[in-house]
Amino acid sequence: MAKGVVVVILLIAIVLVGISWYISGLNRVVRLDEDVSAAWAQVENQLQRRNDLVPNLVNTVKGYAAHEEELFTEVTRLRSQWAQAATRGERIEAAQGLGGVISRLLLVAENYPELKANQNFLTLQAQLEGTENRIATERMRYNQAVRTFNAYIRTVWGSFFAARRGLTEPAPYFEAEEGATAVPRVEF
Repeated sequence: MAKGVVVVILLIAIVLVGISWYISGLNRVVRLDEDVSAAWAQVENQLQRRNDLVPNLVNTVKGYAAHEEELFTEVTRLRSQWAQAATRGERIEAAQGLGGVISRLLLVAENYPELKANQNFLTLQAQLEGTENRIATERMRYNQAVRTFNAYIRTVWGSFFAARRGLTEPAPYFEAEEGATAVPRVEF
């Protein structure tokens, strides 16, 4: 009789451990997915901050560099493209394009000594540079969360639990765009 009770208690303990493991695995994949979403939200916060600063910077530079209309048109197009992007991938692509154009805009500004001395421009430039640093930090955090999630869903048990939650698609990385290492050229 005592032996039977011990066996039943042991079986119940094994079942409880198994159920706990299963629930823990289901919860982990959800937490990792939420980490990716939270990291992406922070990237978007910083990208929105940049989008809010860009028109002020453009208007300040416009007064000094009126002949750079093509650059200003491109900034406006990319800014609205980012706002209209529906997916995370489209937003990543639009943000990368806008980052490159902002670099060109700042290079144009370097050619105007009186603009470089303008306090509005200096303040906007400092805010934009700070925002770009924040974006880089948040992109790094996002990519770390993506790496953790993507690696987990590729493991044996991770893929098992991810399939149970419908989270089998790898999250996209925020990568540097092609030609990002090339120095932008500004010609007059």
